[in-house]
Amino acid sequence: MSFGWDSSVIGGVIVMEPFVKDYNLGDISTPASANLAANIVSTLQAGCFLGALLASPLTDRFGRKWCLIGVSLVITIGVIMQAASSGNLGPLYAGRFIAGMGVGAASTINPIYVSENAPRAIRGLLTGLYQLFIVTGGMIAFWINYAANLHFPGRKIMYIFPLAIQALPAVLLCVCMLLCQESPRWLARKDRWEECKSILSRTRNLPPDHPYLVEEFQEIVDQLEHERELIGDATFWNLQREMWTIKGNRKRVLISIVLMICQQMTGTNAINTYAPTIFQNLGLKGTTTSLFSTGIYGIVKVMSCICFLLFMADSLGRRRSLLWTSIAQGLAMFYIGLYVRIAPPKEGQDVPPAGYFALVCIFLFAA
Repeated sequence: MSFGWDSSVIGGVIVMEPFVKDYNLGDISTPASANLAANIVSTLQAGCFLGALLASPLTDRFGRKWCLIGVSLVITIGVIMQAASSGNLGPLYAGRFIAGMGVGAASTINPIYVSENAPRAIRGLLTGLYQLFIVTGGMIAFWINYAANLHFPGRKIMYIFPLAIQALPAVLLCVCMLLCQESPRWLARKDRWEECKSILSRTRNLPPDHPYLVEEFQEIVDQLEHERELIGDATFWNLQREMWTIKGNRKRVLISIVLMICQQMTGTNAINTYAPTIFQNLGLKGTTTSLFSTGIYGIVKVMSCICFLLFMADSLGRRRSLLWTSIAQGLAMFYIGLYVRIAPPKEGQDVPPAGYFALVCIFLFAA
């Protein structure tokens, strides 16, 4: 939720009049102002990039639980700096970069922690909830921007409140993780077998000698033994050579990497961030109207995600889902591009039917 919230809230904030005035963005249509707004937005992504790289070695060394608590504190510090920057770009940039580091690291550690703790029967569902809460965080951020614009017109609190409330999911993560157990698989990897068995018994609510628990514990033991047999005393560079020089391994790696690159390059995060600006460019008048439309966009994403998780993820399959939805995304974006190129909205005139269909395409893209 923190990832969806932090990446989505800034798009509404940078179009608010008090924010534009306090941070001297001027006319947002000029290249200088657009570049300044883009820098404010993208600093979070730069922090995410660094945080994601650092997360893997840190979580392997210190454990999933304490790393998640640590990164939640990092996010909170970054959010406090953003909310307290008071018109100064330096603290705003630093705050967004620091929060991004925490968000990027949490985005890497969280699915590992969930998958290592989840019972087999619901492991897929719980991992899928990760995506659901990303879009839920974004939706909440969109509606908070809309509410702040509605209730605090022309005042600094209009943008300070949405920036400050970003800390809520990070604080919840910190408090709730203090109540949680360490990952049993990480404990097993550190040869802390008794703790591993004790935590499995507690989280499954079964006695240590229950057949299900004995089987799951043995599965962890066998998996770790298999990994150690395969890796042996291999170094990082030996493993890299195995990954890239063996044809079958190389294909799997390339598919995994390219798939994630393509998923990001669909532009979904860019639309999350710039949705209010995009709706204005498609002809909607006023900041309030564009923020309201952005809120609807967030609801469409959440409802689509719920429907897919419940009814389609298993019946359609992974590969077919990716093929068909990527074609649908492409067609929606292609129409919007044609509309803006051939018959762009004109200032002072109502949105034409073709413009309304372009707005519908944004929602179809979200779904």
